[in-house]
Amino acid sequence: MKGKHLVILMFLAAAFSSAGCQEEKKAAAPPPPPEVQVADVMQKDVPVYQEWVASIDGIVNATILAQVQGYLIKQNYKEGDFVKKGALLFEIDPRPFQAAVDDARAGMAKQQAVLQTAQANLKRILPLAAANAVSQRDKDNAIGSVQSAEAQVLSAQAQVRKAELDLGFTKIASPIDGIAGAAKAQMGDLVGTPQARVLTTVSTVNPIKAYVPLSEREYLKAVERSQQGAKADAEKTAFDLILADGSTWPEKGTFSFADRQVEAQTGTIRVAILFPNPGNLLRPGQFAKVRALMKTEKGAILVPQRAVGELQGSYQVAVVEADNTVRIRGVTVGERVGNLWVIREGLKPGERVVAEGTQKVGNGVKVTPKPFTPKSEA
Repeated sequence: MKGKHLVILMFLAAAFSSAGCQEEKKAAAPPPPPEVQVADVMQKDVPVYQEWVASIDGIVNATILAQVQGYLIKQNYKEGDFVKKGALLFEIDPRPFQAAVDDARAGMAKQQAVLQTAQANLKRILPLAAANAVSQRDKDNAIGSVQSAEAQVLSAQAQVRKAELDLGFTKIASPIDGIAGAAKAQMGDLVGTPQARVLTTVSTVNPIKAYVPLSEREYLKAVERSQQGAKADAEKTAFDLILADGSTWPEKGTFSFADRQVEAQTGTIRVAILFPNPGNLLRPGQFAKVRALMKTEKGAILVPQRAVGELQGSYQVAVVEADNTVRIRGVTVGERVGNLWVIREGLKPGERVVAEGTQKVGNGVKVTPKPFTPKSEA
């Protein structure tokens, strides 16, 4: 019986010893190489675009002012609608101004009567003066009275014109074709005061301007390019307008003008790009991006932007060699083209770089490469 127990104990000891060895072997087994997504280094001709944040503005923005002080009695347009040049927008109560016209006309009539009397008196005195029947003083007084009366008539006529002009200012019309903005005064408001002169704004929006701020460096490059004989090409450059929702405006833009000075606060110069705006969808105050084709990069070396890492101003990529070993390599980068990055130095066509999973690798690490699948942009 004791021999039988001894055999069982030896069997159990051997079993536990074998299991322990297997666990040690499992613990000692190295982890599998990390899976990463790898992209081939490409070489092809690519268009290089540049984008700027742009502010949209009307080609003309006419501020509609109340030129006389009075109470607003009528608004004759619908806010946000298109109005024609000469369309009546607002009316100010004309009664005080009509009364002023009537008073000025009465004053002019009075002065004309005074003039007629003075002229008749002079006509009577001149023959008498010639016959020495009246003194030279009487003659001079008569002539002076006529001249004074003529001046008073001219003054009265000016008063009439001023009163008629003020009466005309009670009807406020649009000076241009355009979109009429929100009214800044309501019926019954006293307008024409220093605090309430602006009534609305009318903007011509077809075509519409997109203002782009160019840095001094960009501006100087553009000037240099134009001086090298590319001015005509620069002016014919087609610009794209990228709206806030990411869509591209269907109409192409063209260069209009560059501002006369560099803004001291920002160090930029404003450049205006004109875009056709059928339907008047684009409105002043919108923000968008203006994109322009700057050049075509011939035989550019390209990798996904996700493959490039930056550390303290230096750029590097993880190159996967033929045996799937990673080597970290410094590169010199160029322009970004879509989701790709132009590499100036450090890579050759056909090499492979880690595009997804760079955080898993280091110099000399073996990897399990998988094809790179770019993530679709939502």
